[in-house]
Amino acid sequence: MRFMKSAVAALGLTIVAVTASTSLTAQASIANPVSGTDFRTLDHAQPVEPSGKVEVIEFFMYTCPHCNAFDPALSDWVKAQGANIVFKRVPLAFHPEQEVHQKLYYALEALGKNEELHKRIFHAIHVEHHMLRDEAEIADFAAAQGIDRAKFVSAFESFSVQTKVRQAQQLAQAYQVDGVPLLAIDGRYETSPSVVQDSVGDKPEQELFGAALKVADWLVARAAKEHKPAAAASVAPAAAPAAAKKAASTTKK
Repeated sequence: MRFMKSAVAALGLTIVAVTASTSLTAQASIANPVSGTDFRTLDHAQPVEPSGKVEVIEFFMYTCPHCNAFDPALSDWVKAQGANIVFKRVPLAFHPEQEVHQKLYYALEALGKNEELHKRIFHAIHVEHHMLRDEAEIADFAAAQGIDRAKFVSAFESFSVQTKVRQAQQLAQAYQVDGVPLLAIDGRYETSPSVVQDSVGDKPEQELFGAALKVADWLVARAAKEHKPAAAASVAPAAAPAAAKKAASTTKK
């Protein structure tokens, strides 16, 4: 099984094959994930939106066959998580020529079409072998989906899209992304099919996807539990004045 990997500093693409033997210990590890084996804990936590929910980011590439294969299982998992999480996708480029796909994603996001056409892009590249290599091909693709070509090109070439592309690359470096697909959870934890492969062995791809999502389940639950004391602490100061006011009114009586 192979997953797309990169050198973090250079963001250069390398394909790495990882093979490991399966053991009962490894299988048990997925039920009780271990940092450094089934997931990674970042040395420096990254900022997340203060929504009260657990943030989950998928780092992916449209040209990555494993991202394409992972997407249906991941989409089902996101639906099952529901209101527990805030889910975001971050498209990456490990080579300059792949930046057009980042711009495609963010241009569609600006037009409110990214979720609608996300799977369609994977299908175009991996099933129809329409690689969408440059702006002209991509604009033709967008127009074929019923999007006004001029509006799409304007979004594609906009400063805001360029800014988001730059921020995506910076985020990948902050999260030390070394391959895709990869899930970052609550700004602190990371897991992926290739990470769990080191633990469970060279399993069929769909089994690796399932194992990675089981670890993600566990990490989301852990993060949510860790959020609760902070939430309780933020409520406590508000409760104190109310209690004092009640005591004062009782004294007056």
